[in-house]
Amino acid sequence: MKHPSAPKPFRIAFTFIALSITLAALSLSAIGLNDHIEPADAVIVPGNTVNPDGTLSERLKGRLDAALEIFQAGGCKVIFVSGAVGAEGIDEAEAMRRYLLERGVDSQAIIQDSSGFNTAATAANAALALHQRGYSKVLAVSQFFHVPRLQWLLEAQGLNVVGHVHAKYFELRDLYAVLREVAAMSVVLFKRYL
Repeated sequence: MKHPSAPKPFRIAFTFIALSITLAALSLSAIGLNDHIEPADAVIVPGNTVNPDGTLSERLKGRLDAALEIFQAGGCKVIFVSGAVGAEGIDEAEAMRRYLLERGVDSQAIIQDSSGFNTAATAANAALALHQRGYSKVLAVSQFFHVPRLQWLLEAQGLNVVGHVHAKYFELRDLYAVLREVAAMSVVLFKRYL
């Protein structure tokens, strides 16, 4: 006995949506994995999970290590770390600052934002803090799937994003995160243009 299939218009719509999401995910990944570095005033590093014992998650270490490499090579003047108090009860930005200090970064070269509760807030806070210091050229550092949205939000705040670098840390959850990022980028674009 033949099973009834979905109506043809439904199958066409489903296929179109699935292909659109796949194309968007591939595009975000391609952009995020294609690092581009130019000299900048600042590197912007958004927060991520800090473990209950105060140590950084591997994702967050990956972001900070990428920023540290740029800073140590003379690619920027300051590192802007942004985060908020996470579910663990720890200030992400403070933990990020400590991590950089322990690796020899001068405290004057770290700008700490403890009000970066999401990517949009990080971008707005970075623009305010950097413009007050006369800085405008920035590099965005995050996971590969997050880089395009971070870059776009920084530019929307009037910062000149001259490049980006992805954290060299990958995990299985990145597959889900790429799809989530497609949805997040869609929301950002919807709010901006509609």
